[in-house]
Order: sequence, then structure tokens, then C-alpha cells
Amino acid sequence: MGTKIVSVSTTHKSLSKKQQALEILVRLKHLYPDATCSLNYSTPVQLLVATILSAQCMDERVNKVTPELFSRFPDAASLANADLAELENLVRSTGFYRNKAKNIQAACRMIVCEFDSVVPNKMEELLQLPGVARKTANVVLAHAYGINAGVTVDTHVNRLSQRLGLTEHSDPIRIEKDLMGLLPQADWENWSIRLIYHGRAVCKARSPACEACNLADLCPAANKPVMIVRQHK
Repeated sequence: MGTKIVSVSTTHKSLSKKQQALEILVRLKHLYPDATCSLNYSTPVQLLVATILSAQCMDERVNKVTPELFSRFPDAASLANADLAELENLVRSTGFYRNKAKNIQAACRMIVCEFDSVVPNKMEELLQLPGVARKTANVVLAHAYGINAGVTVDTHVNRLSQRLGLTEHSDPIRIEKDLMGLLPQADWENWSIRLIYHGRAVCKARSPACEACNLADLCPAANKPVMIVRQHK
């Protein structure tokens, strides 16, 4: 009697990529029904500032910084005229504080001078603001104005979209384009938020908890070949 090792793949292959994305969406809605933007803000300009500060920084840290920041500088005009050194000091703990403070002030000056102190609600106009790329613009449009212009791709959405096999790209713009083709426009932003929640809670960068993941049967990264030992004579 001997043994034979047989490799068996458990990857779910019966769904198209679009069907897979829609099924993941349904499950994410069930898992995180109350998921919402975790940044604290009261106005569009405060959301813009908080989102700029969130780059390479945890939202919890941003939320510790913004109460004092917005108490001191509550609107675009006050931020535009702020003392830069004071602004830098207020946002220091979010990292890259000099660049962030410079971009916040420059963006607010443009908002005051070119947009009548109102944060624009068009993608092409938001992208003109210093420090604003598609990720920030998508967040502002979705949560300040209820406009789903694209899919917000942060580090969690980037990582999970690749692990789930929904994109072969690592560039955020290409990932966004892929996701926009797979998901209903009405769900573009809530997809991102829920995927971010899942990335924080379960599918972590270094130690994804695949055994506890409700998406594991839909995830190529979780369904690596398993080895089954068969006895034979």
C-alpha cells in the first residue's frame, strides 16, 4: 500500500467576473450594512481637507486632528489665509504634514478665488485643486454631493480588488476603470467603503483571515490548491 498526493483547486470558477463582483457586493452589504465614511466633517470643504489628510494616515488619526483644525479654521477662506506654520503644526501628526498643509491652503485659495468659496461638484474641476487626485475627488463628490463619479481606490480597495481577482492591475486608475465596468454606478462608493471595512477587519495586508472570510469561496487568493492524501494499493 502507498500514498498518492492529489492537488485539488477549490477556486470558484462558475461565475463570470461581473457575476462574482455582484455577489461580493451583495455579501458586503450584508456584512457591513451601516458602513459609511469614517471621516468626521460638517461641510464639503472640511471633507476635502480631511480626505487630503487621510493620505497614508489612518482615519482615526485624522479624526483626532480635525476638531482643533476646524475649530481654528472652519472654512475655505480661513484656511486660505491661515498662517502656514500654524497649519503645519495642527496637521503634523498625520504625516507628510508640510506637503499636506501646503496643498490644503493652495486648494482653499483656489476654491475662494475661482469657485466663489464653494467646493466644486464636478470631477474635472476638483482635479484642478492642489493635492486632489481621483481618490479624493470621488470621496468628496459621493459624500458631499451624492454624486457617484467613480470608484474610490485606496490601499484597501487596491489590495482586495487584486486578491479577489477583479483586476490584474496595480495602478489605481486602471483598477477604478475595471471596477466601474463590473459594478452598478449607484454602488460605486458604498462598494469602496464596505471593501475598506473588510480590509481592516478581515483581509489584512500581512495576515488575511481567509478561514473567517465570508468571501473566501469567491476569492482566488483564498482558494489555493489543497493537498489530499489518497491511499491506494
